[in-house]
Amino acid sequence: MEPGSVVSARTLAPVTGPAVPVPDPDRLIHLQFRRFAGCPVCNLHLRSIVRRHQEIEAAGIREVVVFHSPAEELREHTDGLPFAVVADPGKRLYREFGVEQARRALLSPRAWGPIAWALVTGVWAVLRGREKLPEPSQPGGRLGLPADFLILGEGVGGDGRVIAAKHGEHAYDQWSVDELLELAARAPRPDPTP
Repeated sequence: MEPGSVVSARTLAPVTGPAVPVPDPDRLIHLQFRRFAGCPVCNLHLRSIVRRHQEIEAAGIREVVVFHSPAEELREHTDGLPFAVVADPGKRLYREFGVEQARRALLSPRAWGPIAWALVTGVWAVLRGREKLPEPSQPGGRLGLPADFLILGEGVGGDGRVIAAKHGEHAYDQWSVDELLELAARAPRPDPTP
């Protein structure tokens, strides 16, 4: 999936909460692909999303986060997350959207700083009981690359078209909240005049 691709309508079942239509008829969807449940690098990024979630929603964006962990494992890591989290252990969505895994996910020097910071803050969060350690074995692997897609729904002037996409080059290569908000601000909007 690249900008201009059309995402076929579907309903995703989050590990908790109501089903999520993709594309969303009334809002932009920020569909992001992470690695595995409890991934320290993923948690570091998701904390930035949580801190600014109200701002993201006010911009007309619905967050949907996909992990390749089983639902029962993922459910243990979703307390306090104010957005939909979807389990895709068979990596069906990963394949459809062209989300890859590669050794460079962890080996890129550009990822080392965020990985170190994620480990320090993650250990602290685990010690304080705010996060849980990931399972030692990850059937879907640990070398996944992140990916972000901004999808335009019909009620916001679109047809399920991907208006922006980012395929990460390393484990911490994704849109920041500021980049997401900037992309959303440039998104086409419906013409209010008939």
